[in-house]
Amino acid sequence: MQFLLVLAVALTVGLIVFGITVLVTGDDPGLAPVEPDGRALPLPSDRPLSEPDLTELRFDTVLRGYRMGQVDSALRRAAYDIGYKDELIRVLRAEVDALRAGRLPEAEVLRRAREAAAAPIQATPAQSAPAPAPAQPAPPAPPQPGSTELAADAGSDQPAADASATAPGQDPTAQ
Repeated sequence: MQFLLVLAVALTVGLIVFGITVLVTGDDPGLAPVEPDGRALPLPSDRPLSEPDLTELRFDTVLRGYRMGQVDSALRRAAYDIGYKDELIRVLRAEVDALRAGRLPEAEVLRRAREAAAAPIQATPAQSAPAPAPAQPAPPAPPQPGSTELAADAGSDQPAADASATAPGQDPTAQ
């Protein structure tokens, strides 16, 4: 029994001496960086999050668990979306309360603010770019005697359509 006690004390002293030696000399290289395993499925950045986004979320695994940067980024994004949706719920509740109390101008202001805040999220690149201004049509050429021209209604403000305005091989009714 005494032998086991002496052995335990000797092992403990040896481990303490080894630990102090490693700390003083600095020969411990630490953990080596590990390459990601490539299975990460990030959160979408072009729209608000939904439940399937969080259930399908995957992180790269490394020696000590998950990649900390990916986890931190996903948590920040989820916190932002939760805060955004909480604020949206507060605005909607205030809007409903204003409608129930008969304060229609206040409810209209809240509705406009809510729609204005949601507009950048719902806009697509095609919608956000201004549409090019339509080119001004060239003035119609005066009618030539003997040409085939479709006459406009007498009371119409529209000029007569020129049948020769179609490209060769194009159906004139396709305009």
